[in-house]
Amino acid sequence: MKKNNKNTKGKIINAAWRLFYEQGYDDTTIEEIIDESHTSKGSFYHYFEGKDALLSSLSYLFDEKYEELMENPQKPENSYEMLLYLNGEMFAMIENSIDIDLLTRLFSTQLITKGERHLLDHSRIYYKLLRKIVTQGQEKGEITKGMNPNEIVKLYAMCEHGLMYDWCLAKGEYSLKEYAQKVMPMFLSGIRAKE
Repeated sequence: MKKNNKNTKGKIINAAWRLFYEQGYDDTTIEEIIDESHTSKGSFYHYFEGKDALLSSLSYLFDEKYEELMENPQKPENSYEMLLYLNGEMFAMIENSIDIDLLTRLFSTQLITKGERHLLDHSRIYYKLLRKIVTQGQEKGEITKGMNPNEIVKLYAMCEHGLMYDWCLAKGEYSLKEYAQKVMPMFLSGIRAKE
């Protein structure tokens, strides 16, 4: 039953963000989201109070992408390289399927909210996955033991958030993925184990 609930919620979120990207947030109706997701009005309102509540669901979409990437048999074996791979694939997805105005709106709501900050929720798959990669990297001697895993995860997340925030400020005038490919190795050079 729980998996079915996740599937229904996931269908609604995926449909909504696809429509937001294709036709814009303001021009997307709840009815279109319900139709696109092949769910019901009751299901929609079971999970979301309204369309605005979907803005915070972007972290769910990101986590779903991370799970998909972890199942890729061609993913790097080296933990440090794995972090760069995840970043590149994630930023490509953001650049190609997330409306920049919505990402900007999400950041602004996260800055002023008094409630839950979804981007900083450490129970998310994103943070669990990063901790696992970092811990394994330290055990294999690929990532420095000079910092604890939580500090490294915080640094990585800070770098990603900073890059996305700057991309939003610049209104997407450059490629997020290409820019990150240049700067993430510099940001993360301090966590790489010295050979």
